[in-house]
Amino acid sequence: MALLITDECINCDVCEPECPNGAITQGQEIYVIKPDLCTECVGHFEKSQCVEVCPVDCIIVDANNEETRDQLQRKYEGLIAKTD
Repeated sequence: MALLITDECINCDVCEPECPNGAITQGQEIYVIKPDLCTECVGHFEKSQCVEVCPVDCIIVDANNEETRDQLQRKYEGLIAKTD
């Protein structure tokens, strides 16, 4: 599943630089995560880095973008292939 930033986001700016896929950007009011780029850090790290650094715990699993770990791994591989 891709992750989602809730409206509890305080725009502290610590999550964006931690995302290895560039999936986090500043939205109209809060930071947002692009589901097509979010692999929950599968392929990069054991844990989602944005979740690890968020001081207000406002990053949750996006129930509207369900993906298995295998699907996240394939998405990661596809993203890496585009950069090569």
